[in-house]
Amino acid sequence: MWSAPSVRAPGAPMSGPRREATAGGIMPPSRSPLLFCLLMAVTGVPFWALDIVAGPLPWLPMNLPASALQFVSPIVVAALLVHRAEGAIGVRRLLARLADHRRITRRAWYVPLVLLMPASLTLAYLVMRATGRPLPEPHIPPAAIPLLALAFLVGAVCEEAGWTGYATDPLLRRYGTLGTGVLLGVVWAAVHVLPWHTGHDWMWVAWQGVATVAIRVMIVTLYVHDGGSVFGAVLFHDMVNVSDGLFPNGGSHYDPAVAGPILVACAALLVVAGRLRPRPGGGNGGIRGSGDRPAGGRVAPG
Repeated sequence: MWSAPSVRAPGAPMSGPRREATAGGIMPPSRSPLLFCLLMAVTGVPFWALDIVAGPLPWLPMNLPASALQFVSPIVVAALLVHRAEGAIGVRRLLARLADHRRITRRAWYVPLVLLMPASLTLAYLVMRATGRPLPEPHIPPAAIPLLALAFLVGAVCEEAGWTGYATDPLLRRYGTLGTGVLLGVVWAAVHVLPWHTGHDWMWVAWQGVATVAIRVMIVTLYVHDGGSVFGAVLFHDMVNVSDGLFPNGGSHYDPAVAGPILVACAALLVVAGRLRPRPGGGNGGIRGSGDRPAGGRVAPG
C-alpha cells in the first residue's frame, strides 16, 4: 500500500541503514555470517571432489590433499557478498583491512600473535617426547622459517578476509567473544572434515576439530583485544601454518590428540585474561569482551 513520504524536520539527521559499532569499526547492517557459512560449505564441494579424483597433488607442500586449495573460498565468498550489498567500495574496504596493522596500538599484542602457536606446538612435541612417542629429531633450518611464513601468508590472507574480515564482527555483536569463536570454529572445522579424513582416521579428525575450534577462539579473542585488526588475525593464522609445517618433520608427526588439549587450555587462558584486562578505549567503551552483549537486547548478526 502506498504511503506518503516522510518529511525530515530541519536539522534532523538523514535517515538510512543503521550501522553498528563493532570490534572492527562501523559494520554495515547487510553482513550475513549464516549465508557466508552456507556458501563456504557449497564452494567446498568441488574441492572435495577433486580429492577423490586427483588425490594429493605433487606440487603442494607437506603432502597436502588437493582440497587444500579451498583456502581461496573465504576471500572469494566474502568479496562477492560485500560487492552485492556494498558495491566495489565495500570490497576495497574489506581488502584494506587485511593491512590494518595500525589498529594494534599496543605492541605487546604481537607476542601472542607471533609466539603463542609455536610455543603451544613446542610444548606438544615435548609432551610426546616425555611420554615415549617415537619422534624424529627436529630438523628446522633457520632459513626455512621466513620462507614458510611467506608461502603460507597467501592462505592466511585468503582465509581471514572471510572468517575475520567478513563474518566475525556481526557475530560478536550477538554472541560475544567466546560464542563467536566457538560458532565460527565449528563451521571452520566442519568444512575441513573431508580433507582431514584423507590419510587420517576419524579419531584424528575429531581431535583436529577440537584444536581448530580452540584456534578460532584464540583468533577471535586476540581480534577483540588487539584493536580489531584483521592483519593480526592473518599474522596469527600464518603462524598456525608455519608451526604445523615446522613440527617434525614437515608436520608428519603432528598429533592433534596431544596438541588439541594444549590449544584448548591456551584458548581458555586467553579468554580469561581478556576478561580481566582493560579493553581498548577504557571503561565500557572500546571492544566488547568475552561473553559481553549489548545492553537492551541482542542485535541480529546481519
